[in-house]
Amino acid sequence: MAQQYPDWIWQNGAIKPWQDATTHVMAHALHYGSSVFEGIRSYATPDGAAIFRLTDHLKRLYQSAKIYDMVLPYSQDELAAACREVVRKNGLTAAYLRPVAYRGLGGFGLSAETPIDVAVASWAMGPYLGPEALENGIEACVSSWQRFAPNTIPAGAKAGGNYLSGQLIAREARRLGFGEGIAMASSGLLSEGAGENLFLVFDGVLHTTPASASILTGITRDTLKTLAHEDGIEVVERDIPREYLYLCDELLMCGTAAEITPIRSVDGKQIGSGKAGRVTRRLQELFFGLFTGKTNDQWGWLEPL
Repeated sequence: MAQQYPDWIWQNGAIKPWQDATTHVMAHALHYGSSVFEGIRSYATPDGAAIFRLTDHLKRLYQSAKIYDMVLPYSQDELAAACREVVRKNGLTAAYLRPVAYRGLGGFGLSAETPIDVAVASWAMGPYLGPEALENGIEACVSSWQRFAPNTIPAGAKAGGNYLSGQLIAREARRLGFGEGIAMASSGLLSEGAGENLFLVFDGVLHTTPASASILTGITRDTLKTLAHEDGIEVVERDIPREYLYLCDELLMCGTAAEITPIRSVDGKQIGSGKAGRVTRRLQELFFGLFTGKTNDQWGWLEPL
């Protein structure tokens, strides 16, 4: 089925028709991966459409830009307004948003000074790994591709070039018939999914890999840690060997696109009962409850459209 594109996009300070949001083929970002971006969701709530943790996402966008010496020509408040505007203009409530800043057309060298172009897109998107994945879980595999080593590429930046690694991991997994791939760090210890953070459950306790494992410390990851703590579920950040993937009671991946997706097997080895367990279900209940009103948003994460 052909991709259905929205009608409108925000680019460099103005709303314009989707097809008019163009950039030159010699733009720096196209050749060198010099872009930073965010993935954000808005949800339909009983109080109207709300963008989930918009401020936190945009804060990370500016942090990623800082790492790569990119000075964005718009304030965070201006980009927040752009996010709201493009969702409204496209007539959406539940939506996925993609703010992106990138080095445009200028010099051709690696360190060339170029304009910084900025765009914000929004479109309707369901669960990233399929509508059945949230309920039934997915089958995953450990990838043959490792994450980059520390002090090579900063994993803490959500930069376009970083996702070449994720593409290799995800495409290998799909080629082999799995729903998603899981990466090891250069240390030989567990890192994260192709584009998602991981949580393992042992005896009711959540375990997740640390920032030093070449992960992007995700906002959904932080959300689950906070919700778990509030609900009395212990969370431990630690180095995790590969074999613990096979031995845990429950396993899940999380991210803005994937939301909270159970993993029912890794490398053909069944995880726990082979379906979402008690802790995973509770986290899903708490997370999605934020958007139905069943979970009290005491942190101000729901930012009205």
